[in-house]
Amino acid sequence: MTWNSKLRCFFLLWVLNSNIILASLESEVSAQSDVKDHGEHDNEDYSLERAGSFDQIFKIQQTYLTVQVDQLNSTNTPRAKDEKRRLLKELSRAHGKWGDQHPRKKLLDALFSYSRYFERNIPDVNRWRQLYNHVSSKHKRLLDRTVSYTKKFDRAESLLRQNHFLCEDVVNEALSYYEIGREELRKHIADAEKAGIVADKMSVSQSLKHIGRDWTDDGVSERDGAFPCILDSIQSLFPNRQSSRYKVLLPGSGLGRLGYDVAALGGFEVTNNEVSAYMNIMYRFIETQSKKDAFQVYPFVDGWSHHVTQDDMFYQLSFPSMTMNNSNVILVEGDFTTVFKDSKDKFDVVITHFFIDTARNLMSYFETISSLLAPGGYWINFGPLLYGTGPWVQLALDEILTVTEDMGFQFVDGPESCGSLTFPDKKVRNKEAAYGYSPRALTKNAYHAQSWIARR
Repeated sequence: MTWNSKLRCFFLLWVLNSNIILASLESEVSAQSDVKDHGEHDNEDYSLERAGSFDQIFKIQQTYLTVQVDQLNSTNTPRAKDEKRRLLKELSRAHGKWGDQHPRKKLLDALFSYSRYFERNIPDVNRWRQLYNHVSSKHKRLLDRTVSYTKKFDRAESLLRQNHFLCEDVVNEALSYYEIGREELRKHIADAEKAGIVADKMSVSQSLKHIGRDWTDDGVSERDGAFPCILDSIQSLFPNRQSSRYKVLLPGSGLGRLGYDVAALGGFEVTNNEVSAYMNIMYRFIETQSKKDAFQVYPFVDGWSHHVTQDDMFYQLSFPSMTMNNSNVILVEGDFTTVFKDSKDKFDVVITHFFIDTARNLMSYFETISSLLAPGGYWINFGPLLYGTGPWVQLALDEILTVTEDMGFQFVDGPESCGSLTFPDKKVRNKEAAYGYSPRALTKNAYHAQSWIARR
């Protein structure tokens, strides 16, 4: 059996109030997606390549669905098909020189890390268990009697396993989408471990946390810190969209929620762009979901600090929080400064959301934005200036304004939802925006995010 989902559909269709009733939809899907209770697997080896015959984890399920016509989840639009052809060509081993920077190598590394989620996280729980042995018997009795402290380790382990089942589903979908064979991944993992390479625990953890930010109801408070400014800005620039479709590019799109919200405004054709294989793998999983809140994740179970209650550490989030409609959204995977070089497309808007400070060479970002914008197009920015560990150029805000104005950008004022003016004589606004935190936590990560609209 291949890892591609095999669908044998017999449709009885009739139209009523713009609904399509799909009956007798027989599908082979991963039992990891369908089975809610995974308790029967508690003692299994969770490494994917040692799972034996994966036919065992599939089942045939008959499902009856009712879907709105305008909510159909289409990953088969002409744009999506064209982009997938380009991507698979780039991922081919014959494309370019093989090495650590080859996109297929990066993709396999990320799949390796997802497949090792449980194995990379359970040692932390075991370490806390061992350290707890230093506590006196008297104190242990008190802790267990009052807060059931020993059970906390078991609960953490159990939920890490649940997250691992999700990671398995994500890997399975990725193997199908990217047309990578199971044996190729197994060999890659074996070679990596033989070479002493350790799976990247942090990047997988961050992708799970980004689910909470982008695709759960819990993430509304964080999204509301930034999205209204951007959405109000783009609507003010293009108020009449009934007969037009404007092209929007979002580099550094992460798991893609902002792009979907822009598309939902109507009149926009959105291109998300992301370089991280970890984010892209998770995005490919999310974009295929046709059912709201179909999956659960426990994004904070790997951290033991800053919790108000024990339940906050073990908090369950359901996703996606909306019915996916990607008919006007595609993802282009790759480096923003290079992946569009051969494209003839010009965009009416480029939105940089928590992005420009990720640049190795900030000037290359500015040049790429300018080159991709159509004449009269707009650059909308929102985010901080938190430069990374090895940037070639680090500009202060006033320097960015001076440099980009010299490059031909003309700044226009943004809406009040973007906050107050940063400078009395400059058309730049600022507001506090949180990023990557739990609304229940005892700590908060926030910035005085800077926003502007610049016309090319």
